[in-house]
Amino acid sequence: MAQRSPLISVMAQAADKAARNLIRDFNEVENLQVSRKGTNDFVTAADIRAEQTLKEELARVRPGFGFLLEESGAVKAADGRSRWIVDPLDGTLNFMHSVPQFAISIGVEQDGELIAGIVFDPIKDELFWAEKGRGAFINHRRLRVSARDKLASSLVAHGRPADESPPARERFLTQMNHVLGHTRDLRRMGSASLDLAYVAAGRLDGYWEEGLQPWDIAAGIILVREAGGYLTAVDGSPVDLDRGSVLAGNPHIHGQLHKALAGR
Repeated sequence: MAQRSPLISVMAQAADKAARNLIRDFNEVENLQVSRKGTNDFVTAADIRAEQTLKEELARVRPGFGFLLEESGAVKAADGRSRWIVDPLDGTLNFMHSVPQFAISIGVEQDGELIAGIVFDPIKDELFWAEKGRGAFINHRRLRVSARDKLASSLVAHGRPADESPPARERFLTQMNHVLGHTRDLRRMGSASLDLAYVAAGRLDGYWEEGLQPWDIAAGIILVREAGGYLTAVDGSPVDLDRGSVLAGNPHIHGQLHKALAGR
């Protein structure tokens, strides 16, 4: 059985506490869907409550760490080195429509390098976790990326960028058309952190998306790396949290997917 470090345990406990209210709120959203229109305010409140719980729990056990939070922004690290990168509800639109595909994502960055992360799916009770040099796991089982070596037999996920401008939309549709002709099939599941976790678990062979935020991908990046996967930006340059462009896959598929996205 895999032994979690104190750092992973801290994140897992905080996520578990925040998840209790998220599950309750998710069940309430299902009721709202059939009773009246407009769940936006309710879901926003659920998001904020979850973030506040995570912030309080993490700050209590690691008071020197800073934060980068989706809802409330950045808090400078007292130790000048470490910060939590937190998405309390990744997959908000799914949550809003009663689709049980969302997660809590927490990454740890130290001296500008990602060193640990968790992605917790509270509906399936699946905790994906990884720490630099120690591997990636789901609950207590070791994770490895898939072994498929041909894009034609691969299942690949993608995400729609937030940029709705005509050039961005055209770029996205062009990428989809290029990849559709080379893969077994595509999936759009609406949660970047879970897409990356699924690549780490071998459930998906590859994934790409642009226009992401650091909290969407921080934990997922360390998961894929520690599971033996490969990551770059979509254009093939090194992956960068601030650019928000990710192309992930197993070592065989990544390069093939990169070529397909470029229309080669």
